Amino acid sequence: MDHMITCPEEKNMATTKVSKETSDTSDDVSSSTHVNAIQAPFIKSPVEKALVRKIHRTVLPFVFGCVFIQYADKSVLSAASVLGMLDDTNVTPTEYSILGSIFYVGFISWQLPNNYLLQRVPSVSKYLGFLLTLWGIVLSLTCLARNFAELAVLRVLLGLFEASTYPCLLIIVNTMYRREEQPRCFGFLWMSNGFGVIFANVLSYGIAHMDMARNIRAWQWNFIILGVLTVLLGISVFFFLPDQPKSKLFHLTAEEELIVEDRIQDNSVVRKRIVNYAQYWETVKEIRFWLLCLTAFCIHLPNGGLVVFGNPFVKSLGFSSLDAILLQLPVGAIVTLYVAFVILVEYKTKQLVWTACITSVISMIGCLLLAVLPHQPIKLFAYYLSWAFNGTYAILLTTIGSNVKGYSKKIFYNGGIMIFYTLGNFVGPLLMMSNESPAYKSGMIAFTVAMFIVILSLITARFWMARRNDQRKHNHGQTDAYLDQTDTQDTFFIYRL
Repeated sequence: MDHMITCPEEKNMATTKVSKETSDTSDDVSSSTHVNAIQAPFIKSPVEKALVRKIHRTVLPFVFGCVFIQYADKSVLSAASVLGMLDDTNVTPTEYSILGSIFYVGFISWQLPNNYLLQRVPSVSKYLGFLLTLWGIVLSLTCLARNFAELAVLRVLLGLFEASTYPCLLIIVNTMYRREEQPRCFGFLWMSNGFGVIFANVLSYGIAHMDMARNIRAWQWNFIILGVLTVLLGISVFFFLPDQPKSKLFHLTAEEELIVEDRIQDNSVVRKRIVNYAQYWETVKEIRFWLLCLTAFCIHLPNGGLVVFGNPFVKSLGFSSLDAILLQLPVGAIVTLYVAFVILVEYKTKQLVWTACITSVISMIGCLLLAVLPHQPIKLFAYYLSWAFNGTYAILLTTIGSNVKGYSKKIFYNGGIMIFYTLGNFVGPLLMMSNESPAYKSGMIAFTVAMFIVILSLITARFWMARRNDQRKHNHGQTDAYLDQTDTQDTFFIYRL
């Protein structure tokens, strides 16, 4: 949406004029000649550019930190498995596979309560900070586990306290940024995973040389250090992360407050503490919701399998335990590059779904090669290719953030995606059957099929949104975020494809 801003007092008038002029055109189902209002050139005033930089400085470091530490915390189990944890706790390969999945029992069990609490709690950031602190404490206590049962209980609790992280961050980003800005913000959010992989494995490599320091095993040091870092982050989030665009933490000027009002209208997110159950029901009846949930599930089948079995799988190719940890470092860099790639392609083409399909195809090829290549070091290349699904998921988050309107509906969408994200991560490790170790051929075939389903689901969802855009291309008017209408109810709303 093009916002030509001449001065603060004229800003809303200018925005209304441009919105009205551009709403006549949209992305046609059968033609690319229509210009989507959201896809028109975007021009900000110098004051708004400065405001956006202020939001970046205040919000994105916490977004980065939360995603970064969460992925590092998930990766620590894989690193611990090659640093002596399995021997010290007498965990069998089958029990290790269960530990990889049981985390998501806690994760999924908290999603529905979290959906409700996200609207009811006075502050999203304080709620997130509290849970982060509990999560860090549980992670540190994992160093005390002596058997499978204790590890399993701690993993469930860890999943429970981590479950709110992404839904909280997604709604905060939805609230702070214009729809046009969200692809880069969600890309940055998901790119933080790559840095988390790098950090976790560098840390694990260093900690491997601390084995028996103060009579503490290396795998135990891993849990202690990451747990303490998570607690410190939780305390910082509690006090310093703003969770709404008019937060006192931004120290807004009068001119900036006017611009914030226009940004609220653009992203159509106004916090409502009363749950609108009708929007829940609308979501459940919507085919697009189930298509995107299926996409999230299929993306995270390989994610769940590869995160848990990454280090053991690479080690089985003929590398030492320490080398297996080091060879995970390129995964972090590659994840970051895949996400940067989709951000760039989307920015140039203004095409969300087609961009996501590109990385889905790359990931599908990688999984297929893992299934058919001989179990030799050459499989590392295929292993790195398979992680391209991270770019797809970054675009999926953007698609929901930009195209779902209505506060309760948006939260329900985010919660639904997280439930299927969880199911995918839960099922993924179980597909890596111990009797097929170390190649796990059936699991790799399943991951290949899953990525093909991702492509079909995304294209079908795009067709659904494009058809609605076509039906609305002659509508004249503008949306009003404060009415809290859904994207179905608001016939002036144009989907970003």
